[in-house]
Amino acid sequence: MAILGLQGVRGGVGTTSVTAALAWSLQLLGESVLVIDACPDNLLRLSFNDDIAHKGGWARAVLDGQDWRDAGMRYTSLIDVLPFGALTPGERENVLSLSDSLAEMTAIAEALYRQGEYQWILIDLPHGFYPWTQPLLAACHNILMIVQPDTNCHVRLHQQALPVNSHILINDLRVGSQLQEDLYQVWLQSQRRLLPIAIHRDEAMAECMAAKQPLGEYRHDSLAAEEILTLASWCLLHYSGVHSAGEAAL
Repeated sequence: MAILGLQGVRGGVGTTSVTAALAWSLQLLGESVLVIDACPDNLLRLSFNDDIAHKGGWARAVLDGQDWRDAGMRYTSLIDVLPFGALTPGERENVLSLSDSLAEMTAIAEALYRQGEYQWILIDLPHGFYPWTQPLLAACHNILMIVQPDTNCHVRLHQQALPVNSHILINDLRVGSQLQEDLYQVWLQSQRRLLPIAIHRDEAMAECMAAKQPLGEYRHDSLAAEEILTLASWCLLHYSGVHSAGEAAL
């Protein structure tokens, strides 16, 4: 069992879609998965056929003094989803003032881990600074840092300190782009944490959220879906089971 966080080195690199796709692939391998949205944008739920008008979620429940367990959604017999929930305009403008309440997410993740109901807890972590993000990162046994092979991400990889227990996953690798190929080759030589798996650009990845499905459910025969399934197998090999560092944190 493992808590696995996924976070973009910047926004817009496809972290939410990759999180949903990985959950689907893990359950194809017979693993039970809980997917948690820790992003105030509240978008992860849309990959699991949630109604766009639905406002419920763990954060909404915590802020309203309700039980966060009631916010969970069952997608398949092996996938449960815990949305973030909708914030009011005023709450979004003053989200930092909610940090004490939303810090409860770490305790929720740790309690779910101790219960042992799921073999995987995947957490879609927001990019940038939110007060509840750092404790969540510490609670994760491992972290996948999502990047795209562009100049923006290249600079950030040199400027931003990555979590110790993290690997770098390339998403949206475009065949035929000389710049991306050059950056990819540089990273192969310079980024020791780079995963041996890359997710190539695939229109199915862009389409699946519009279809309100994880990638592998929407287009199981797409290249990106096959690569995510390979990623899930890699995670099973390297991340499953109790991690001593994470266990100590819990």
